[in-house]
Amino acid sequence: MTKEELSKSFHPDEKGFYGPFGGAFIPEMLIPNIENLKKNYLKVIHSETFKKEFKSLLQDYAGRPTPLYYASRLSKKYNSHIWLKREDLTHTGSHKINNTIGQILLAREMGKKRIIAETGAGQHGVATATVCALAGLECIVYMGEIDIKRQAPNVARMKMLGAEVRAATSGSRTLKDATNEAIRDWIAHPTETYYLIGSVVGPHPYPDLVARLQSIISEESKQQFREKTGNEFPDYVVACVGGGSNAAGSFYHFLEHPQVKLIGAEAAGMGLSSGKTAASMALGETGIIHGSMTYLMQTDDGQITEPYSISAGLDYPGVGPLHAWLNKSGRAKYLSVTDKEALQAALLLTREEGIIPALESAHALAALNQMEIKPDDNVIITISGRGDKDMQTFMDQLNLV
Repeated sequence: MTKEELSKSFHPDEKGFYGPFGGAFIPEMLIPNIENLKKNYLKVIHSETFKKEFKSLLQDYAGRPTPLYYASRLSKKYNSHIWLKREDLTHTGSHKINNTIGQILLAREMGKKRIIAETGAGQHGVATATVCALAGLECIVYMGEIDIKRQAPNVARMKMLGAEVRAATSGSRTLKDATNEAIRDWIAHPTETYYLIGSVVGPHPYPDLVARLQSIISEESKQQFREKTGNEFPDYVVACVGGGSNAAGSFYHFLEHPQVKLIGAEAAGMGLSSGKTAASMALGETGIIHGSMTYLMQTDDGQITEPYSISAGLDYPGVGPLHAWLNKSGRAKYLSVTDKEALQAALLLTREEGIIPALESAHALAALNQMEIKPDDNVIITISGRGDKDMQTFMDQLNLV
């Protein structure tokens, strides 16, 4: 694939497709909402007014730029050069704030007064509740009943910020089902509601919109790596993938540079053959989920398989269409990481560098064990969130009490 072909393929066409993946497969009642968003999103985010306010809020409210930290003890452990992009140090504790700041500005410009969102680990829910409080807008967050129990601290944070948290009690009662409920709400309240999607999933233009807003991660990484090393590009960029927003943002400004190897780490749960997994790249087939054509786990008759992961943020049966295309085109490689491997990686980073990562981020760290890294290689790993929200799971699984 030539550089020109690469450039074209990493941005959706006018119908929202990355190669064969993407599009907008939606109920008729949502067509006006999606068409309105398609008509406005690029115009708004390219405006000087938006760019100025977005930049100001990222800097003064969210705390950007986040550091690119050289992990010296981890580097010795892997006999290589390991750099950590510290998204865990942003306001609210994860990369999710980048997207919610951008989308709340867009929603305000479009005149929306009611914001709905879905969340798995709760990080996107917290980030959405945060910007709604900042903007003075009504906020309703849908969250799976199981995730509400295992992410109780984030539920409390959302409520303290003034959001209403609604439980999804159907299906697996996790992220997929929360997304289903949010879409049902949007259908029922199409005029006054803005659906603030948390990942590079859903109907076009959401995957492109979220990727653009999260691209600040790779924009900073690229500049910081150059400043620290004098080199233009690292050898690898690694990030965890559920829906895939932090990975899309981490990869974005490296996509057209094939010398940078892109590695996504998805959740294998209890193992690829266990029946309890969320590895949609390894096990999925092409299908439609939440308005987008992509890879998803499904039965022979097309029913979506219930996903499983110890990490609530990766517990999703599909993946964003950009990642599906990066996988099919060979531009990125996706590795499957089990619960056990992620827990061990989290403990390793904590003991070696004094950084407790979110369980999602721990999957990216664990991918190092499957990579053939040379001593001179530079590897940037995105630490997408901090581990505070997962302390109960760490306590239970690692016998910390």
